[in-house]
Amino acid sequence: MVEEILYRPHIRGDGVLGKICLCQITFEFCYHIILIYNEYSNNIAERIGHYTQLPNGWCECQLENIVKYEQPQAYIVKSTDYDDKYLIPVLTAGKSFIIGYTNETEGIYQNTPCIIFDDFTTDSKLVDFPFKVKSSAMKILRVADSIEIEYVAMFMNITRLIGDTHKRYWISEYSKLCIPIPPKEEQKRIANAVNVMFKKLNTIMENL
Repeated sequence: MVEEILYRPHIRGDGVLGKICLCQITFEFCYHIILIYNEYSNNIAERIGHYTQLPNGWCECQLENIVKYEQPQAYIVKSTDYDDKYLIPVLTAGKSFIIGYTNETEGIYQNTPCIIFDDFTTDSKLVDFPFKVKSSAMKILRVADSIEIEYVAMFMNITRLIGDTHKRYWISEYSKLCIPIPPKEEQKRIANAVNVMFKKLNTIMENL
């Protein structure tokens, strides 16, 4: 499928970016992501958010039952004099993710892997390296050992709450969301399958 998309004339046409139909690429990619779940057939719930027909061995629970949060104040960077030659990344849960590097040696978060969660936008990122943070506008999340953190991170990446008020979401709303939980080996399989698809998407984007 990826090879088919990569070599279609309307996408690679003489390398001219203006000929690319990004909407079509996105649609086709999302369509093939959905194919991953086809093997579950009628066992998949009819409506996302209402998991009434989970496959055997699956269950559902609220995020707060499997995720514990920590406030980030102890890890906030003191100076914004960033430099790429420094070693410790300073993170935000938004699109920029790594906003710079610091030479500070205290207050470094090292209990990784973890998920950083923007309390106002509900953006989130999976982190597997030591870091400091930009501000207190996030939560640092730890997932129960019995659950694959990558599976939870993927669920959170596609589950955002967007309201018309500027407020914090984790405690009052986001942590109350229900997540379907398959057996641990199935969590790994789903995470691996989605990772493969995103690697293929990266290949597509690199070849545009």
